[in-house]
Amino acid sequence: MENNQYIDIFIEESQEHIENLNSNLLLLENDPENRQVIDEIFRSAHTLKGMAATMGFENMNKLAHKMEDVLQEVKNGQLHISHAIMDILFKCVDTLSEMLDSISQTGEDNVPIEELIFLLSGVSSKSGNKENIVQKENNASGSDTLLNVYEEDIIREAAKDNYKAYKITVHIDKGCVMKSARAFIIFNSLDEIGDIINSSPSVEDIEDEKFEDSFTVHIITKEDKESIEKRLLYIAEVNNVEVELINIDLNKEGERFVKEVSSSQSQSFENIKKSQSNNKTSKSVRVDIDRLDNLMNLVSELIIIKTRLEGLEADNKNSETVSAIEYLERITTNLHDAVMKVRMVPVERVFNRFPRMVRDLSYELGKKIVLNMYGQDTEVDRTVIDEIGDPLVHLIRNSIDHGIEIPQERLQKGKPEQGTINLRAYHEGNNVIIEVSDDGRGIDIEKVKAKAVEKGIYTAEQVNDLSKDKILDLLFRPGFSTTDKVTDISGRGVGLDVVKNKIESLNGSIEILSEINKGTKFIIKLPLTLAIIQALLVKVGDEKFAIPLNSISEIVHKKEEEIHNVQGKEVVLFRGKVIPIIRLNEVLETKKISNNGNLVCVIIKKGENLACCTVDELIGQQEIVIKPLGKYLSNVKVIAGATILGDGQVALIVDANNLF
Repeated sequence: MENNQYIDIFIEESQEHIENLNSNLLLLENDPENRQVIDEIFRSAHTLKGMAATMGFENMNKLAHKMEDVLQEVKNGQLHISHAIMDILFKCVDTLSEMLDSISQTGEDNVPIEELIFLLSGVSSKSGNKENIVQKENNASGSDTLLNVYEEDIIREAAKDNYKAYKITVHIDKGCVMKSARAFIIFNSLDEIGDIINSSPSVEDIEDEKFEDSFTVHIITKEDKESIEKRLLYIAEVNNVEVELINIDLNKEGERFVKEVSSSQSQSFENIKKSQSNNKTSKSVRVDIDRLDNLMNLVSELIIIKTRLEGLEADNKNSETVSAIEYLERITTNLHDAVMKVRMVPVERVFNRFPRMVRDLSYELGKKIVLNMYGQDTEVDRTVIDEIGDPLVHLIRNSIDHGIEIPQERLQKGKPEQGTINLRAYHEGNNVIIEVSDDGRGIDIEKVKAKAVEKGIYTAEQVNDLSKDKILDLLFRPGFSTTDKVTDISGRGVGLDVVKNKIESLNGSIEILSEINKGTKFIIKLPLTLAIIQALLVKVGDEKFAIPLNSISEIVHKKEEEIHNVQGKEVVLFRGKVIPIIRLNEVLETKKISNNGNLVCVIIKKGENLACCTVDELIGQQEIVIKPLGKYLSNVKVIAGATILGDGQVALIVDANNLF
């Protein structure tokens, strides 16, 4: 079979199963007896094993298979979850993730697994308790089909609802050419009348034709023995069928086990039957992100031509033409909204990686930390999701390493010994807000001031005149770190400048709130999309520029005489607050136009900070399509990109975050 065409699907689905394993292992560590979670982990490992075998990735197949063996013993009650076992299982998941990375890059799963196989084998062999696996003869001498306690429990529960359990051995014609296809038809036929509990050989081996001319299954059904035999013998190339009723003592240990399983963690057999019958075919499809990008580009071009037609509309008095253009505008807006919704994905895709990270680092640093996550279903554009992961990793690691104290220190401060990190996402207008907060030691403002003076950024007198916000902003300067000891946990003292640069490259902003011994909060504001935004078109000199609307607080008019000079910098009083003046014609190096002493001021905001940008003329609000500048102009900090206007002209987009 040619697998190249399936590799992308394999990688994507495997990633989902690995994420599933990670999240469910964390749940299992906190609740080792949760039967439902154990089953979910087993299913993920089992599916990964089958997928890897189908694609020919032997190492992944072997590791997942060995994990499955250990998890089977956990399911059977032979093996009890411990911290050591959890560590091994987490290492297995990490290795599976490494394999997937290797497969995506090289097409091979060449990652060493010998040590993990040895560890898993050691865990399995230590149990030595086989009393929970019982062999059921069921009057069939020589049969080696096994039922475990979990499967016995299903049979007991089913019997209460008048279901019968049968052991069915099917003999296929020795001359059958496609045994697996024949077995598939048999399984489908049995599925129509009941539920298959297990098979011998396994379903995977039967699919791979790793059996001679017979196989055995256990099934729960309300059908009688004769009707089952008749149904199966009707299938071509089935030579013989042996159907035997299974009798299990309802008063044995298994019944006690069933009663002990919490109703919130398991379903009765009847509920399982109902949920299976109510399952509907999924109405979702997987779409390559490149196709969505192409669709977005086409919608962008449509918006550009729509804007051009709106310009022509002003010169055209024909009512039918005006009506048609207005209708086109409505359709284009609806199409844009529809495409945006398709591109939206929940931030859960990023958040899911953090519980495991917090767990591992907590153990490594000897700290007790709980991670609370809120708003995982908050949606944002796929391009933003792909970029925001690394900054969040840095912030959370920073909180774990520098923010949260060790248990003894927290108890001395009157805090609970377990620290808390909160990760929260929510919508605010056309933005998504992501907050990372902790209840740790907070940021020492005096220490930041001392570091600023030490590095020569400010004098001792200047630094004392700074507001708290300005002092905290110093942490975003390249190489600025108050850490006394460099560690591998929080970026080796790189500081937060990398985080800020990444967020601002997404047209976002970040600010810090902190109180000593109470904690620190990082607030990230990001646009919902990076492709199409609302902007204010302005004229500076002879050139047109666009300023993103989400960066604008308001527009005011000022007189030249209202501008004052403080320590060599121009400032103006705005709503009782002194804010800096930014003359855009100087920043953008455009022609200076006489304003007769009247200034058109666009008040821009960055977090809680404001600045007054002077422009020569306001053109109006417009929906624009952001086009990247390309690698040669990527270092121009005050320009975020460009857009094509309705008349075909190009307008540069001002990056308000880098103006002050």
